[in-house]
Amino acid sequence: MDAFIGNIDAKTDVRGRVFVPAAFRKILQSAGEERLILRKDVYKDCLILYPETIWKEKLNKLQADLDEWDEEQQEVFRQLSLDVEILEIDSAGRILIPKKYLHGANISNTIRFLGMNLSIELWNPDLLVKSILSAENMKDGVKKFLARKRKD
Repeated sequence: MDAFIGNIDAKTDVRGRVFVPAAFRKILQSAGEERLILRKDVYKDCLILYPETIWKEKLNKLQADLDEWDEEQQEVFRQLSLDVEILEIDSAGRILIPKKYLHGANISNTIRFLGMNLSIELWNPDLLVKSILSAENMKDGVKKFLARKRKD
């Protein structure tokens, strides 16, 4: 599957429908993806869309790494499985985002679609701007990441 790259603003209608950006729809169509999996991000006030096959791969990998006899691990897996919605792109190229997810991510009528390689994040544009690292913090983060990767 090609990578989702870029960031695009879109407007929701009163029902919570929003047009998936054409560039992202093209990638999904070329990969034969008909459904998307929506979940709230664990760390930030944003939503994440996964093509269904990518979500299944992630969930299967997580489940394979979990100890089925560890209660805490099973609770986390259960919560990840519970807090998702299956979305279908309609004939007009829109998805319907349930209101509880929009409210949970503080999204009202403008959504920023942010391509994140194999997934797409959905943000309130103002919150995304506030979450962006300063140049100094970004430089330090990259250094730490690269130093850790060299140790592996």
